[in-house]
Amino acid sequence: MGANFSALFFGQEGSNACSNGSNLALQSKPNLGDLPEDCVALILGYFDPPEICKLATMNRAFRGASWADFVWESKLPSNYEVILRKVFNDVPENLGKRQIYERLCRANSFDGDTKRVWLHKRTGGVCLSIASKGLAITGIDDRRYWNHIPTEESRFCTVAYLQQIWWFEVDGEVDFPLPTGSYSVFFKLQLGRASKRFGRRICNAEHVHGWDIKPVQFQLWTSDGQHAASKCFLKETGKWNYYHVGTFVVDSSNASTKIKFSMTQIDCTHTKGGLCLDFVVIYPNEFRERLTHF
Repeated sequence: MGANFSALFFGQEGSNACSNGSNLALQSKPNLGDLPEDCVALILGYFDPPEICKLATMNRAFRGASWADFVWESKLPSNYEVILRKVFNDVPENLGKRQIYERLCRANSFDGDTKRVWLHKRTGGVCLSIASKGLAITGIDDRRYWNHIPTEESRFCTVAYLQQIWWFEVDGEVDFPLPTGSYSVFFKLQLGRASKRFGRRICNAEHVHGWDIKPVQFQLWTSDGQHAASKCFLKETGKWNYYHVGTFVVDSSNASTKIKFSMTQIDCTHTKGGLCLDFVVIYPNEFRERLTHF
């Protein structure tokens, strides 16, 4: 029995030794957490901003590397400092590049909250929107024709609603330091007036008329002489749609670009009405296919 006991004892000791050896071997193997933050930061630079934020949750090294300024400076627009001065009147000195990126990804208001600018979170592309209250609308001060109505469906919490008019004309402009690239302009419109009844969305099409007789003309002009135009019949009652005006190109980020745009239907042989105008938006042209319906 003593021999058996000795064998059992020494067997366990040998087993523990093997187990401890395997644990030491496992602990000695390198893992992602052992990578230097500088190396991790170089890797993160190849990912999109949302992917960087996801990878930052892996471990301490990735979390620290995700705050490296050079990672986020490559994601920011080349003229981000000019954009900051335009929107915030200064360049924050106490913010890192990631914090600046996050701040610019919000919908930042300027010009009395009639315009907003933000970065597309994945690509860093600059996007602009101009509220209906920031547009020059013929007859807007006459409540027989137009009204500003509150709604939860608009990012500006209000839209311009046309009851009826003979001469339909909407003009607008924006002067902004857009980065180099190609951009598209859209009007966001809806035929009919939406509301809620018993928690369900309904659309009143009572005043909708005249848009199938003659097309609406859209135009844009830029300060460097570019011009684009398109025509379209308005349709699809009860649904918000983006109507493409045209495309323009920015060749230099050093100067501000002025863009003028318009939407008209000035054939006075008939009236038209029942239209909601939310805002005008300027997007990098790569997003055009996502928005274009007409």
